[in-house]
Amino acid sequence: MNVAYIALGSNIGNREETLLEAIRHLDSHKAIKVRDISSIYETDPVGYKEQPTFLNMVISVNVNLEPTELLSFLQATEQHFGRKREVEWGPRTLDLDILLYNQENIEIKDLIIPHPRMWERGFVLIPLREIADYKHIPKEINDEKLQELRSKEGVRVWKPKNGEGVSGLIES
Repeated sequence: MNVAYIALGSNIGNREETLLEAIRHLDSHKAIKVRDISSIYETDPVGYKEQPTFLNMVISVNVNLEPTELLSFLQATEQHFGRKREVEWGPRTLDLDILLYNQENIEIKDLIIPHPRMWERGFVLIPLREIADYKHIPKEINDEKLQELRSKEGVRVWKPKNGEGVSGLIES
């Protein structure tokens, strides 16, 4: 069994419901089981700024798929939730990115793991650090660095993890 960390984001429609439904959808796949989920964070847009704020979170999953198969399923899930790729870094109903897959380094067409921009993004690192095994987080990403990213990017806790495990947030 493999362990992957997946970032989720949404800034169109009912953002929270979209995130929670996407988690349920992923968990319903026979080869994917959600292990843990972070709090939900509201974040200011990065890159293309003329759009609504995002809700972001990170989940960890046990997965019995190859990285490319997981990527295909995530892209199909985005499509299922109405994702349109019209503006780079623009508004989206759902964005799913593989951040980490075991401790592997992968660089193939359309897939780079670890995710190449995650080390610069508070909206990814802050929820990732909340749930990740510390062996996945570089030492350079300390509390001071996370606070700097949180301030710079406008990352705010929107709905804290309730401490009841994975199902607590998914079923609320």
